[in-house]
Amino acid sequence: MLQTRFSIAPMMDWTDRHCRFFHRLMTRRARLYTEMLTTGAIIHGDRARLLGFDVSEHPVALQLGGSSPDDLATAAKIGEEFGYDEINLNVGCPSDRVKDGRFGACLMAEPGLVARGVAAMKRAVKIPVTVKCRIGIDDQDPEVALDTLARGVIAAGADALIVHARKAWLNGLSPKQNRDIPPLDYDRVYRLKAALPDVPLVINGGIAGVEEAKEHLKHVDGVMLGRAAYQEPWRLLAADPELFGEAAPHATMKDVFTAMLPYMEDQLARGVRLHAMTRHFVGAFHGVPGARAFRRYLAENGVKPGAGVNVVRSAIDLVEDSGPLSIAA
Repeated sequence: MLQTRFSIAPMMDWTDRHCRFFHRLMTRRARLYTEMLTTGAIIHGDRARLLGFDVSEHPVALQLGGSSPDDLATAAKIGEEFGYDEINLNVGCPSDRVKDGRFGACLMAEPGLVARGVAAMKRAVKIPVTVKCRIGIDDQDPEVALDTLARGVIAAGADALIVHARKAWLNGLSPKQNRDIPPLDYDRVYRLKAALPDVPLVINGGIAGVEEAKEHLKHVDGVMLGRAAYQEPWRLLAADPELFGEAAPHATMKDVFTAMLPYMEDQLARGVRLHAMTRHFVGAFHGVPGARAFRRYLAENGVKPGAGVNVVRSAIDLVEDSGPLSIAA
């Protein structure tokens, strides 16, 4: 059965396999997602590089960007063969390159096409197929736009819907502005859940941590944590205890890094540069004495040729021991 209660949002140019491995060390139960990968890249590109992941990442979903039902079906099948647990269609990304390629949030204007894409993927794979969308775009009425899209994809067989509770303005706002300027409308997502009580519905957008997630779970089936998981990853240590009644995989962030080092050594031996991994650690000790020195040391030394795990060990030594790092915050 598809676990929708808690997940970590996909972020373009950020949610790579190193980031997901790091996140998994803080929560066993969160559902992880790849960054959005276009159907063209998957069908014609280096699949091992694009789609490879560590077995510890399960459950992990592949997020697709595309609009051709045939291409979506082909890419979804490839993802299933690679071992992904879910295929997710992106109907929410507002970037210009996404709009130019006719995928992402602009597809909110073509709900029929989105539904056909979902139906094609459902025919192609046995794993769950889900959709991540906005509440609307530009001058659309969110009451009509979200309801139309939701009902269409559910009728086409979608197993769950993830809704970023914010409009996307494709004309006049940059992708960065789209993260903050259109106001969040959580109530619109709650109303959709009330209208479709049997549909698994996950809310996303502006959620700062696990305590806020618990409030949303009074109204919807699941919560997807976005930027907070990347800017302050230590918050993920609270997910399993607070949302699932289970112990966190590790008690402190220093324990997380102890578990991370063997993976890093293995990746370095495979030719991965240290900075490709340490860039995900910037917020690991946010608010703890020594955090600034930790970040500075990684920034200055992690990019040097031949940098190894000793750089990370030295950076961690600059952080004061602080217990569980307020994991319930």
